Amino acid sequence: MGERDNSANRAIFSRDMTRIAEARKFYARLMAANAGSADPRLEDVFAAVPREAFLGPGPWTVVAGNGKVETPSADPVHIYQNVLVSLDAEKGINNGEPFLHAMWIGKVAPKPGEAVTHVGAGSGYYTALLAKLVSPGGAVTAFELDSSLADRASKNLEAYGNVTAIHGDAVVGGLPPSDIIYVNAGVAAPPAEWLKALKPGGRMVFPWRPAERIGLAVMVTRTDKGFACDPFMRSWFIPCIGASAATPSTKIHRDKAARSRKIWLTADKAPDRTATAVIGDVWFSSQDVGGRRSQ
Repeated sequence: MGERDNSANRAIFSRDMTRIAEARKFYARLMAANAGSADPRLEDVFAAVPREAFLGPGPWTVVAGNGKVETPSADPVHIYQNVLVSLDAEKGINNGEPFLHAMWIGKVAPKPGEAVTHVGAGSGYYTALLAKLVSPGGAVTAFELDSSLADRASKNLEAYGNVTAIHGDAVVGGLPPSDIIYVNAGVAAPPAEWLKALKPGGRMVFPWRPAERIGLAVMVTRTDKGFACDPFMRSWFIPCIGASAATPSTKIHRDKAARSRKIWLTADKAPDRTATAVIGDVWFSSQDVGGRRSQ
């Protein structure tokens, strides 16, 4: 009787694992299609990294519009959709929308051997995806300011040998030289030290919040002619502590912000008539790295 029970349990477990693997595989195909990336590895890593391992025990709370919905059970198939999953409801911290991250990761195009810095790693899910994409030979340094999340990320990422998880402030501590800086907290402007940390050809994607009602995702590329920038979509993230407050005198409209094509350090050049925003020790220009004005 006991042997038959064990066999039945093994069969049920096997069916469950197959069903979850199929859900994850379909989810990965959706992520890759939404990203529009030519890199076939993007689908592979979304299929390989188990999202549920980074969310804590289920059932999970899914953020839907202005409300929240709890999954019917702890079955992982419920979170292989384009849904935000709450990590800390009180602080408003979520495991972000997978479609958005698929697009961002596809845009920064991580390559094997590259050095990535992840600012705002949360519990480490998207850190793990980045770690797989820069393997072999690459490494990820992941910063998380919240102590509880940093502890969770450290444990969740133990299996990823090319990740260093740091409980620390990426704004005041400086960043290591990076091919990619992947920022998951809203900033009024990227600190000058982040820009300086980009290697030649390096890319940074960050949520730009120069004003309360403006939220844009911006891609920055370090070229031999300066920091090219491309505000490519709307985006909202929780504020990055220490880098999220624009000065009271900062006034900017969304259309003007969207015309930004280059970022300057004020130490290198004073703002001129092409400035779309001047914030702290950096400013944004409507003139691109080739000298052309955005209309």
